[in-house]
Amino acid sequence: MKHLLTSIVKALVDSPSKVKVTEVLGRKTIMFELRCDEKDIGKIIGKSGKTVGALRTLFNALSSKKGKRVIVEVVD
Repeated sequence: MKHLLTSIVKALVDSPSKVKVTEVLGRKTIMFELRCDEKDIGKIIGKSGKTVGALRTLFNALSSKKGKRVIVEVVD
């Protein structure tokens, strides 16, 4: 899932080389921390948070088969 999230985010931003995704595994959760160029944060979040909301929905649907919950955080 980390590779898929990285690929999607790199397609959205202007500086794909600066995109970093960190995966933190918990007992019932998987947390992804997204880091990118400051100029690209708005593109990841989207208008009214719709883009990051869609990413969260997609990855929660993918992880539901594993019985886990996904948290996607955009870090400054």
